[in-house]
Order: sequence, then C-alpha cells, then structure tokens
Amino acid sequence: MAEFTAKDVMKLREQTGAGMMDCKRALVDADGDMDKAADLLRERGIAKAAKRASKIAAEGIVYALVEGKVGVLVEVNCESDFVAKGDKFKELVSAVAKQIAAVKPATVEELLASDMGGKTVETYVQEQIAVIGEKISVRRFAVYETEGFIETYIHMGGTMGVMLDFSGEASEQAKAVAHDVALHVAFAKPQYMTAAEVSQETLDKEKAILTQEVMNEGKPANIAERIVMGKIKKFYEENCLMDQKFVKDDKMTIAQLLATAGGAQLKRFCFFVRGEGLEKKSEDLQEEVNKQVEAMKK
Repeated sequence: MAEFTAKDVMKLREQTGAGMMDCKRALVDADGDMDKAADLLRERGIAKAAKRASKIAAEGIVYALVEGKVGVLVEVNCESDFVAKGDKFKELVSAVAKQIAAVKPATVEELLASDMGGKTVETYVQEQIAVIGEKISVRRFAVYETEGFIETYIHMGGTMGVMLDFSGEASEQAKAVAHDVALHVAFAKPQYMTAAEVSQETLDKEKAILTQEVMNEGKPANIAERIVMGKIKKFYEENCLMDQKFVKDDKMTIAQLLATAGGAQLKRFCFFVRGEGLEKKSEDLQEEVNKQVEAMKK
C-alpha cells in the first residue's frame, strides 16, 4: 500500500469538504492516490462534484496587455506579496508581456530564449532577480491575434485574469457584452466553451462516478440512468461557458447574452488564477526565528 501523510488527509479534506475519517478511509482504499480518493468520496456521496480547487499560495500577478489586434495574458510568480506589489516587479511583468506580444512565442521556453534588445528574456529575468532579491518565474501565458477585438479583465490587482477573443466589430454594445462575459468567466471559471469540447473520456468518467453514487443511494438501475443524465446536464451547465447561467441574470445563459452583442461572436477565451496548483513553501515560525537569530550571530 502506498503511504500517505496527515497532510495528505488534510489536503483531501480541503478539496472535497468530506470528514477527516472519510478522507483517511478513501486514501487507504485508493492506495494513497489523491485523485482516486476524491472520486471514491464522490461515489460514496460524501463529497460533491467539484472542480478541484488547488490550494493557491504562490505570489505574483496575472497581467493583461492589448496592443492593436494582439492580446496577451501572462502569469509571473515571485516569492512574496511585498515584491509582487513593487514597481520593479511590475515593470518586469510589463516588459515580458510586451515581448510576448512582439514575438508571439509558442512556449515559455521559446519566450525565455527569445532576443530582447541584445539579451535573452531569461538573462533579463535573471538580472532582475539579482536586483529584486527573489526567485521570479514566468509561469504561463496566452497570446491571441484577432481579426475582431480582444477583451481583458484583471481581478483584484492581478489575482486572476481573463482574456476573450471576439470576431466582428467592437461596437459599444459588443464591448459592453464582452465586459460582462469577462466578469462572468472570472466568477464562474468555466472549463469549456461548449459541451462539444468535453472529451468522451471525461464524460465517461463523470458518468461512471455519478452512476455509482446514485446506485449507492439504492436507486434501481432504470431510475438511476435518468438521474445520471439529469446530473450530466447539470455538469454541462456548471462547466461549459455557453450553457452557464449569466451571473448578473440567471434567467439567461451566456449563449443568450452573446446573442445581444450586435453580431460580434466569442471565438475563444482563457483565464489564469494566480498560483493555481502551486504551493508556497511555509516554515514553522519558531524555525524562522531561530534562523534569524543564528544569522545575527555570524
């Protein structure tokens, strides 16, 4: 059996909302596999279906830049909130975003290797690390070149960013709808544009979990199938942008809202939540105090 720690149990509890003992049993049954344990908790009706929200702890900012027909959304991480709010860090992020817009690299590696006024972006970042005094990393980015217009939204000074690519004219009405959709995406965090984008593998897995959950409730097979189909419909409504209820008016879907955009059509979207999936190193307070005391002795 794979080993797991009390920290793993706590993490599973945070992700699923299930009780401590239920999480422990699920990890035992799943041989220490976190994802499988979460699925088991759902099958047992203990945990709700969830977009597993990873603990967000890394600092930095998500930044958006629009230059003409090019839009950039980039996440750059650092170690402390203090540095993230500083002018030097913000200047670095802005410079990196402008480089992305100019070069349109396909990957972070390609971006870092690109020439930036006689030096690579990687060299530039390393030089800034020496000045700022913290590890800094360009984590991810998206770059859209549009035939229509780009809409962006940055939440709470860079904790999250959204970018939308629309075809058609950027009329006042279209821009107003685009802004509302960007706010909606930041709130609802859809995983797909339409139901057609959900892979068969994802759908099969979801159906299997939901079927087991319903069967465990004692429902007969013929009724269970109807219940599962209803739950799948809800899965689409919760995860697919076009099927989601508009956060400002739940009487309309996003597809219906977009129909009022005066002919402009949403082609694609993306969003980054700062630090999502990253865990910041945390140290015991006493250990940190001891380190500082020892440093003073030197």
